Amino acid sequence: MNMKVNLAGVTLKNPVMTASGTFGSGQEYAEIVDLNQVGAVVTKGVANIPWEGNATPRIAETYGGMLNAVGLQNPGIDVFVQRDIPFLIQYDTKIIVNVCGRTTEDYCQVVERLSDQPVDMLEINISCPNVKEGGIAFGQDPRAVEAITREVKKYARQPVIMKLSPNVTDIAEMARAAEAGGADALSLINTLTGMKIDIHKRTFALANKTGGLSGPAIHPVAVRMVYQTAHAVKLPIIGMGGIAAAEDAIEMLLAGATAVAVGTANFANPTATVEIVEGIRRYMEAYGIEDVVELIGAVR
Repeated sequence: MNMKVNLAGVTLKNPVMTASGTFGSGQEYAEIVDLNQVGAVVTKGVANIPWEGNATPRIAETYGGMLNAVGLQNPGIDVFVQRDIPFLIQYDTKIIVNVCGRTTEDYCQVVERLSDQPVDMLEINISCPNVKEGGIAFGQDPRAVEAITREVKKYARQPVIMKLSPNVTDIAEMARAAEAGGADALSLINTLTGMKIDIHKRTFALANKTGGLSGPAIHPVAVRMVYQTAHAVKLPIIGMGGIAAAEDAIEMLLAGATAVAVGTANFANPTATVEIVEGIRRYMEAYGIEDVVELIGAVR
């Protein structure tokens, strides 16, 4: 039985990876989860300089998921290169670095710095607010998506995954823009913008007022967007959004994803990723599927 998938020329031992921002760089989970068992570890967002993140409170539980407004807190690329990469290369898994920034130059600095590092792919988080364009996220304007993709590709030595925001009118338009800019793969979806109000304190549950909604509540939206995107572009897709069990992951594959990323589920069940790998294997045995690739886009 073959569980390997090819993601823009990078072979993963199985199609399951961690989602950025939910797994650190693996250190926090390594005592509980065998990182050798997952297809890839996707790191928390890394910027060119340390980011403090947003004021607290910045996480709130919601029905069927959670809201977060962490604000991409991270120690910056220097610490990441010195501390996190040496840790991750100990394991037999692929390393995908999530890159964030406030300007195109910020992204390119990080991508260039990673060009000679032993990492396998780069995931560009274009849900960051573009400070030069009044704070609108890079991923909400197709012209900006194409432009930043093209710039990042000039500096990248690894395949580039563009992580698409669902907070748009037409996800297919954004996917086509990333493809036009030269993206090697896409990941979707990032969080949906949401809000929670504490009725007893009569104030916002998050200091930032709004936050990103993730978890099972967004899964049907994610499946729909992955399906739409798979029919709009020829790029491989990493599907994510509310994947908590093997059934959710298989649904993503059938919709057209080549691989899947597990995020919020890690907080409730730290071993979710390896359980999902095993669940996909059992599903393949039950249905006599020899190669996981047979599942990709099987539902038309």
